[in-house]
Formats: sequence, structure tokens, C-alpha cells
Amino acid sequence: MRTFFAPILAGASFGDRLAACGGAAVGIALTAVASAVVVGDTSAWLLLVAPMGASAVLIFVVPASPLAQPWSVIGGNIVSALVGVAVAAVVPSVALASGLAVGGAILAMSLLRCLHPPGGAAALTAVIGGPAVAAAGWMFPILPVGVNAVILTAAGLLFHRMSRHSYPHRTAVTAAPPFVAGDDPVPHPEDLDAALADLGETFDIAREDLDQLFERVRVHAALRRSTGEDPTAKS
Repeated sequence: MRTFFAPILAGASFGDRLAACGGAAVGIALTAVASAVVVGDTSAWLLLVAPMGASAVLIFVVPASPLAQPWSVIGGNIVSALVGVAVAAVVPSVALASGLAVGGAILAMSLLRCLHPPGGAAALTAVIGGPAVAAAGWMFPILPVGVNAVILTAAGLLFHRMSRHSYPHRTAVTAAPPFVAGDDPVPHPEDLDAALADLGETFDIAREDLDQLFERVRVHAALRRSTGEDPTAKS
């Protein structure tokens, strides 16, 4: 039972997760309120789109993820919504348009280096969002999607500054102790846990996957030593 409730993500702690819950709740609420202020007349506009809920999970829970960085959140949502509106305008079949919108959004985000999973939902919303989204037309990617994304990202910046997490994420550079011949270059599980605790970040990779990655490093290091190959040598 204890294992069942253990965090799935590497570096996750229950305290950080509780703080992230509060941050996401406040962030979404602020996004809705601030969007209403920007719009003014709230009767004719969508104030909040569903993909922002998924964006909030990434921003507040795994701020170290490349998928949660400001350009990914803002660019990914806006670009995907643009793709969705464009596809909906030229493809009459809702089923076909839905598939093309999501696939096209993934391609566009990949090319623009702003891959963000909720962007797929933004593209899909542009196709199946109903009369309110259809009425917004080409404004939909800007208002509410773009405005929502900017405000939510700003809330994330403020939250992580207060909680002392790095966002936008920057890899901390720390001085490593000198390597002693004979030391195991690959950390043991307890070393990995200690290192994750030092960093104080939640990473979007499972603890077991990190173990497997380091084990493969160990294997390839042994192969390199046995063959005498120098990975730094230029061909």
C-alpha cells in the first residue's frame, strides 16, 4: 500500500505536490478573473478554455519539464489553436478535421520547438468547441487561448519564484567532487535519491526509468573500456 501512494515522478515530494495543487487552483482562478478584466463584456466571450487545466498541471507540478516552459505553454497553445481554426475552416467533416487539427498541431509545435501536450486539446477545441468557438473565429487563438496562456504562465512565474523553484527552468551548475580512480561512475539507488533531494525539483521521468538509464550507462561504459575506444576522439 505504501508503494501505491509513492510519487511516480522522480524527485516528487508530497509537500511540493500539495503546494502545486494550491498554485494550480489559484493560477486557474486568476486566469479566469484576469481574462474577464481583459475582455470587459463577458457575455459574448469564452473566458477560459479547457486546455488551460492541463497546462496548469505541467506549469505547477513539473516546472522543470521542457513541455512546461513559457514558450511551450504560450506558443504551443496559440499555434495549435491557429491550426485548429484553419483546419475547421476548410474541412467540413468533423471527424476528419479533428484528426487533422491534432496531427497538424503536433507538427507545428515540433517545428517551432514549443511542444506542449495541451496544445492538442486547443486544436481539437477549435474544431468541436461549439457555437461560441465558431463565433470567435480567427480571434479564438488570441482570445481566449493566448490571453489565458500568458496569464497562466505569469501566475506560474510568480508561484515558482515564491516557492523557490527554477521557472523558466535552468539547470543548476554545482561543483562536483574530484573523481577517485576505482569509484563507481554510476550512482547507486540511494545516491540517486539523495541527488534528487538536493535538486528539490520534480522531473517528468519515473524513478525506475532513471535507474534503467544509469544501468545502460554502466553497460556502455564497460563496453567502451573493454574495447579501448575513446568517445572523445575525432574521426
